[in-house]
Amino acid sequence: MSTALLRDTRVVIIGAGQAGLSVAFHLRRLGLVAAQDFVVLDRGPHAGGAWQFRWESLRLDTAHKVDDLPGMSELGISFSTADQSLPARDVVSDYYGRYEEHFALGVVRPVEVTGVSKMPDGRYEVQTDLGPVRAEVIVNASGTWARPFLPSYSGAGAFAGIQLSTPEYRAASDLAGLDVVVVGGGTSAVGFLLELEGVAASTTWVTRRPVEFIMDEHSKVAAVERADAAARAGLPIPSVSSGTGLPASARNVAGRERGVLVDRPMFASIETDGVRWADGSFQHADAIIWATGFRAELAHLAPLHLRETGGGVAVEKGRSLRDPHVFLAGFGPQASTIGANRAGRVVATQVMDALAAANDREE
Repeated sequence: MSTALLRDTRVVIIGAGQAGLSVAFHLRRLGLVAAQDFVVLDRGPHAGGAWQFRWESLRLDTAHKVDDLPGMSELGISFSTADQSLPARDVVSDYYGRYEEHFALGVVRPVEVTGVSKMPDGRYEVQTDLGPVRAEVIVNASGTWARPFLPSYSGAGAFAGIQLSTPEYRAASDLAGLDVVVVGGGTSAVGFLLELEGVAASTTWVTRRPVEFIMDEHSKVAAVERADAAARAGLPIPSVSSGTGLPASARNVAGRERGVLVDRPMFASIETDGVRWADGSFQHADAIIWATGFRAELAHLAPLHLRETGGGVAVEKGRSLRDPHVFLAGFGPQASTIGANRAGRVVATQVMDALAAANDREE
């Protein structure tokens, strides 16, 4: 654990991934003192957020672009110049750890947040496995990694082979010589297929909608706008890749030309030893990888009753519309790495406004 756990503070930040560290950085720049005015709680054993749990073979040049944290240039490091031959998880963990230390952010780890409730005086009590912490404002930056989305398909429970979600994938060698079905239309699915090429006996790519290898600025802006509209309306957040397609990088284009990255529509059912399509065609499978995205991890916020009838949490510019002293950083349109950085500044400014308003009421 990096520092002692405060029992009473002004702001609790839940999560020390990119969004959480960005908020902490900006709060510090705005005059709050780490480990006094605010505390960052992180359940990971090490720095690096969700990146520390990613598979060993993932490299920065094959992952989504990782943007630098605000102020990272002061350390003389940048992900754009990092060693691309090293596992991405090691580089990110190293850089985030150095960042936390340089800016003295006082991250407490490992600590598990189990619930957040509102007290009679309007403040919050954060329940953790190390005891409660009380605060005036909550910033949730818990991300999505611990909550992979697994769609329900007929026969899935009877499948005799291996089923893995994205966080459970470790190495292509674990699936050597097997017939593997990869489900999902995002970059993780593409990465798995390319890594399994020549290692698995065969790979079959299955997606909910046809995949386009094209990434332009207009499509990215439109996808973020759709996610932002859903967040404000309290609706489930659509995936960004569904609105932007996948990058037409040389690696991806070559994979499609070789026949590795050619997608089929979703199958109708899963059988003991494979998957079957509506037209009756069948593909034998020893393993199914569900690279089907993630959902925001918000179960610990359930006591605050933030969910709307549409199933989501209504958020505008990172601020809950049901409770103005609760913020969700890195949520919805802020989920990309550059979005998480921008969210840090936007959320931190609003947190300071919320604290000022609370002081005015007390006076």
